[in-house]
Amino acid sequence: MKLKALSILVAASAATSAFAADETKTWDVTSELGAIVTSGNTETTTLKGGVKVLHNLENWNNEYKLDGLYKEDEIENDQGVKETQRTNEKYSISAQGNYKLNEKHSHLFIYGSHVSDYFGAYRNESVISAGYGLRVIDRSDMWLNAEIGPGYKYFQYPDDSTEVDENGNSLAGEREGEVIALGKVDYNWQISDSARFTQLVSVEYGDTNTKTRSESAILAKINGSLQMKVAYNITHNSDVADDKENTDTETSLTLVYSF
Repeated sequence: MKLKALSILVAASAATSAFAADETKTWDVTSELGAIVTSGNTETTTLKGGVKVLHNLENWNNEYKLDGLYKEDEIENDQGVKETQRTNEKYSISAQGNYKLNEKHSHLFIYGSHVSDYFGAYRNESVISAGYGLRVIDRSDMWLNAEIGPGYKYFQYPDDSTEVDENGNSLAGEREGEVIALGKVDYNWQISDSARFTQLVSVEYGDTNTKTRSESAILAKINGSLQMKVAYNITHNSDVADDKENTDTETSLTLVYSF
């Protein structure tokens, strides 16, 4: 009997949390993992995972993130034979340090990230930035942070890119860099004791390309440490090769474990 669809959601384990002497939570670790496997008329495998670590100190709030996505699909080749091929693979890592200012709910930040995308508009992208952040809304059930600052982006075109420079030379595999302006808005709304909505929007503005990323997510609590997360991600690049789409979207369902 052929299995039409099999969906697996697994909660990833999290590191042990520590507490400061004043009972303030020093480490806050959140991990998520999801998998979807289908068989029968269509065979696909999708794996998605990530870890987010918050480190709260007297003068600093630090954030570290690691995310990965891998997908395989059964595709019919030129000979009419079905074979399994990798259709998406992307990994990202980032770190941000926020230095608390005397002004209430404001900070200076330094941020660094790297994205490796095998099927995206750019093969690799690295960003470093620094700037100023402010909590615009601060309520018991809702908060909104905004950040802005200058930065520098270093990126590599895919090996199969069809883009050319002003002289008509191919940019396939070439590496370039440019000064950018970075802005980010992070919104969190505790709808109820068991439901939360989050919205993150970031913009990297540059002369070569402007990259906009958005994640809208709803998290529903299953028990004290386990949540289910439904997220919709949009990534838009203003300048891409003719054979690439400007906008990539992703809908995901994962289990989130945190403490």
